[in-house]
Amino acid sequence: MTVRREPATPVLTVEDLSITFTQRGAAPTRAVDRVSFEIGAGEVVGLVGESGCGKSVTALAVMGLLADRNVEIGGRIAYAGTELLGLPRKRMRDLRGADLAMIFQDPLSALNPVVPVGRQITEMLSRHRGLRGRDADAEAVQLLGRVGIPDPERRLKEYPHQMSGGMRQRAMIAMAVSCGPRLLIADEPTTALDVTIQAQVLELLKDLVETEGTALLMITHDLGVVAGLCDRVNVLYAGRVVEAAPRHELFGNPVHPYTTGLLRSIPRMDGDRGVPLNPIRGSVNDLVAWADGCAFAPRCDRYELECLAGTPAVTELPGVDHEHRCVNPPGTPAVVR
Repeated sequence: MTVRREPATPVLTVEDLSITFTQRGAAPTRAVDRVSFEIGAGEVVGLVGESGCGKSVTALAVMGLLADRNVEIGGRIAYAGTELLGLPRKRMRDLRGADLAMIFQDPLSALNPVVPVGRQITEMLSRHRGLRGRDADAEAVQLLGRVGIPDPERRLKEYPHQMSGGMRQRAMIAMAVSCGPRLLIADEPTTALDVTIQAQVLELLKDLVETEGTALLMITHDLGVVAGLCDRVNVLYAGRVVEAAPRHELFGNPVHPYTTGLLRSIPRMDGDRGVPLNPIRGSVNDLVAWADGCAFAPRCDRYELECLAGTPAVTELPGVDHEHRCVNPPGTPAVVR
């Protein structure tokens, strides 16, 4: 029986989250700049953007995995009403793995190289579910089989280096879902997988959301994954959310030039052959500080002087749940540079 919970139930609340990295003798680096979003039970929310825009750092802050030194975190992170910032370490360890889980992008560095994969899974089951011995082994075998690993009984005794990249990724997914977390963060979970296994993993995540009411934060740059899985999408650029809307609204009516640029960069099966892609010009390193204006302005075809007149305010489209940060969005006459 499928259990559906109200999407409005706040499992995770991130409000004005800012993360700054400091280093002696160097200027501070603001990796995340006042990011806000919510995830309800049974809801999938996407964080989309290029490498370096702050997606993974946001996830690490939610999980309490950022270093204590040389990192300044401001704002608010709440899980089911519990403030996570400043939470005692023991309490955070109790939540992490049982209620909060994360699928990391690089399984080779996330898994312990000197401990068999089966032992790493049964440790989770023992710590948070009280399973031990044969019961834990049987559950671990079932989890590995659920994520598509062949001959799971034999794989329990193998070390991470004895598995392919795809198998390591699937083993880490098995660990993440082993305790039925209420909040699951997936950081590029299908990067190392072939197309068939990608579809299987996404179906597994979707089933977890629908049957268990899990809140899922999907971090990706693959808009195809977003289109097939996410309920709401937050587009990040240079540490800030530049556009946020429900999935169908975002794909049907993209407003910010960065979002439209991402969509134009996708190859289309229904397009004419020989037509070149229309990528976003420049580099993610071509940006200005948000305090001085829109960080995307150096790469934007719709740039005008007003774009550098301070931080663009959040604008809400009338009649729809759709926000953006752009002073000259598509639909207004383009400015010739």
